Amino acid sequence: MKEKIILLAHGSSDTNWSNTFVRLTEPACADNKHVALGFMELSEPSLEDCIAAAKEEGFTHVSVLPLFLAKGRHLKKDVPGMLKEYETKYSISSVLLPPIGEHPRLADALCDIIEETI
Repeated sequence: MKEKIILLAHGSSDTNWSNTFVRLTEPACADNKHVALGFMELSEPSLEDCIAAAKEEGFTHVSVLPLFLAKGRHLKKDVPGMLKEYETKYSISSVLLPPIGEHPRLADALCDIIEETI
C-alpha cells in the first residue's frame, strides 16, 4: 500500500490564519511527497484537491491527520462524510486519525511552552 498523509486544518477566508498552518507544517511537508497540507473548507488546497493529487501521484491510501485540538462535529460527521465521498470518487482508501489534540506529545509541548514562559 502506498500511503499519503494529509495534514488537515479547518480553513479560513483569512489568509493570515491559513498561512499559520502553512508555516507550521512546512518542515513536515518539505521534500516529502508522502505528506501534504489540506483544508476542510475556505482555504486551498482543499481536502478533495489533496486526495485527487494523491491518486494522480499513484497513492492508494490516505491517512488524514486533523490539526484540530478535539473531535467535534466536523471530525465526527463532516470529514468522515467527505472521506466516504472521495473514496468512491477517486477509488482510494482512507482513514481519519485522531486529532492532534489527543496526542500525548502535544501536552508535552504545551508544558515546554509554559516552562519557557515562566
